[in-house]
Amino acid sequence: MEPQPNLEVFAARKRAGERLVMVTAYDLASAQIAREAGVDAVLVGDSLGMVVLGHETTLPVTIDDMVHHTAAVVRARPGVPVVADMPYGSFHVSPDDTVRHAIRLVKDGGATAVKIEGGRARGAILAALLAAEIPVMGHLGLTPQSVHRFGGFKVQGRGKDAAARLLDEAAFLEQAGCFAMVLECIPAELAARVTAAVGIPTIGIGAGPGCDGQILVFHDLLGLYRGRRPRFVKAYADLGDAAAAAVRRYAEEVRGGAFPAPEHCFHDAPDEDPDPARRAGKG
Repeated sequence: MEPQPNLEVFAARKRAGERLVMVTAYDLASAQIAREAGVDAVLVGDSLGMVVLGHETTLPVTIDDMVHHTAAVVRARPGVPVVADMPYGSFHVSPDDTVRHAIRLVKDGGATAVKIEGGRARGAILAALLAAEIPVMGHLGLTPQSVHRFGGFKVQGRGKDAAARLLDEAAFLEQAGCFAMVLECIPAELAARVTAAVGIPTIGIGAGPGCDGQILVFHDLLGLYRGRRPRFVKAYADLGDAAAAAVRRYAEEVRGGAFPAPEHCFHDAPDEDPDPARRAGKG
């Protein structure tokens, strides 16, 4: 029996001063790649609303969407903690309803923990989730579910007062019992101050190198998403271009009659099998 993913990796990395590596994943293939790459944890982000489902923001994502995609990621057996975003509307309700939604992510989706956006305003919700034995990751700074209140996707925490508020919110999340927090799109200097001030790991995205770890969206770091690429993203590959070129070659070969070739065809022979592993005696 495979060992269960353990959230202790977060605290252990912070104690050792070792950087945490997280990436988002949304399905079997992305989770398998994350597993093979050796990341420390996976986030099934509500960013799937934009990079998978084609919405302009994360707001239309539902709890059903999140359960569906979380379950697909967990079926890949990534071997690391799987954190699932609680989408907009799933925790902006009563604590009891929030817990019911989170339980679906854990029981039906298989998530190890959930992530919610916001600070002190989520106090009652955090208490209810933790009382239900559901670990929680916090999220401060640019919280995408607040895009309308922020007036767009803008850097947060600039200026003395805003920085003081964010530091206070970070301290609250630690005291409330979060095991880690995401810091998104805040000044690098502020992120470093938060990281030094709290005892739980900070995971940065657009928050500079002073955090305890980093996370990027799978489609962004691989160059798969054709939409706007935020400034904080580094694309480590251009797989979107490579995929388009491959499909273009496929289309050309189909239209020109080069595919399928004889080696891709079956004939009236009893020893033929469509599974290469079985043909090699491995099945």
